[in-house]
Amino acid sequence: MKQRKIIDLTYSISEGMTTFPVHWHPPVEITILGRHGIENRETRKITLGTHTGTHCDAPRHFVPKGNTVENLSLDTLIGQARVLDFSHILPFTELGIDDLSSRIGDRPCERLILRFDWDKHWGTLRYYSDHPFISEDAAQWLVDRGVKLLAMDSPMPDNPKNGRGTPNDSPVHKITLNAGMILVEYLCNLSSITAEEVELIVMPLKIQEGDGAPVRCVAIEYGS
Repeated sequence: MKQRKIIDLTYSISEGMTTFPVHWHPPVEITILGRHGIENRETRKITLGTHTGTHCDAPRHFVPKGNTVENLSLDTLIGQARVLDFSHILPFTELGIDDLSSRIGDRPCERLILRFDWDKHWGTLRYYSDHPFISEDAAQWLVDRGVKLLAMDSPMPDNPKNGRGTPNDSPVHKITLNAGMILVEYLCNLSSITAEEVELIVMPLKIQEGDGAPVRCVAIEYGS
């Protein structure tokens, strides 16, 4: 029987956790409502955004009539994924087509995980300002190659300088999401993966008309 190793790639949701510092990504608030010894049960109210912590982006995030979270294909969210280790690159490095094609080669790749070990900057402003990213050409190349899910341990695949209010706002998001690709952002613990391929499981909250949703994400490695 093959041995399996299950690796949790998900940040815990907690009050005061890191969230993108803009008003359309609200901070997490957790309030205890039911209490032992009073109501004799424990319950909580949780306020959080659809892009809190480890989460997926559905096309609706940037595409006005795009697909929403509750309609995302489970066949895409669960399956074999290639892990590309770019943990050696410098902060604020752009990955181009050559960087990706030299690792992927001619093999089909439906799901792709980019490892930067960027979770070491979790909880700092640098987490959002200096992360690596992919070029627009590389994003289109992934679409053309048939990649349906792109995951990473950084906040996003876009250049952090290309946000709202800039002439070129989030082009990689627009290229990938317009093509129906699912983005999975804010992974952690990718350094615990030793295999080049894993079984990836991404399970988002089933939010009706959701533009995105927090996920529980795990990778499974199988050994001999």
